[in-house]
Amino acid sequence: MRILITGGAGFVGSHVADAAAADGDDVTLLDALLPEAHGDAPPDWSARHPLVVGDVRDPDRLAGLLRGVDAVCHQAAMVGHGLDPADAPGYAGHNDLGTAVLLAAMHAAGVRRLVLASSMVVYGEGRYRCAAHGLVPPAPRRPEDLAAGRYDPGCPRCAAPLRSELVPEEAPLRPRSTYAATKLAQEHLAAAWARQTGGSVWALRYHNVYGPRMPRDTPYAGVASIFRSALAAGRPPRVLEDGRQRRDFVHVRDVARANLLALRADRPADGFEAVNVCSGEQHTVGELATELAAAMAGPPPEVVGGARAADVRHVVADPRRAALRLGFVAEVPFRAGVAAFATDPLRPPARVRTPSAAGG
Repeated sequence: MRILITGGAGFVGSHVADAAAADGDDVTLLDALLPEAHGDAPPDWSARHPLVVGDVRDPDRLAGLLRGVDAVCHQAAMVGHGLDPADAPGYAGHNDLGTAVLLAAMHAAGVRRLVLASSMVVYGEGRYRCAAHGLVPPAPRRPEDLAAGRYDPGCPRCAAPLRSELVPEEAPLRPRSTYAATKLAQEHLAAAWARQTGGSVWALRYHNVYGPRMPRDTPYAGVASIFRSALAAGRPPRVLEDGRQRRDFVHVRDVARANLLALRADRPADGFEAVNVCSGEQHTVGELATELAAAMAGPPPEVVGGARAADVRHVVADPRRAALRLGFVAEVPFRAGVAAFATDPLRPPARVRTPSAAGG
């Protein structure tokens, strides 16, 4: 199979490229190599595959690259919560305009197979159940509650405590950040394209991905990278809230394998299908910090309270649809993956501390 991987020099894209090539595929990488994301030079791992430096929003560049391609794996995106509303044009431009230009170019080239990197952030807060009222959207977390250390949301009808549950793909989609809104828009654009063209789209809703080549030393990095940078500097990792917020941490090599399975999967019945890509294990952010500190022989975590505006309390995924539809089951155990992450190579620091972008 001939595969074009957008954002192919980035964190996830580079692992997809390695896995696909090892499986016998012919891969080409497209990446803007923005200095805000990649520093002063392409990462060493990008030398393993043909790399075209260019922007996914350039239709002329795409037209040439898509000739003879069987499938596109679209990883290019600006990532993270964002620092403030000034980031919104960048997110919309890279994520949504970039996806629209790519889909139009795929249509023109007759390429009908797409794997889209989506995210669990499209769910917003996770799935909650009230003993009296059943499944309910959680009430907003008020600043005064967060300041008082009351982090768990309550029932919007009776204010009673809620029990969090695994989030299935059919859960309501309620993005809470600019990044999350653009990831949901990518899904909508891809679904419309599939209906119009008869194409095939698998949208992979990544949960908290970690592992080698993760970006570091940027305010947009993932929590595992932030914790590791602190420990490498001899500082305790700072854990927000009470450290008990639950997540699903999935290793990047498992994520790459999920992409390969999606690239080879049959077309979904409606042309578009979203699946959670997760480990199927629940762990707290505090557990992550504790395991990583132990693996690096560093100081124990410091729980500091507080919460960022776009943060959610618990988001843990239901892995069953990915297993049923793609045959994907994560293989890297949490403890082993975190122990390896203590010494994994990370992406060199960005040149400037502005929004990072994984590729075009």
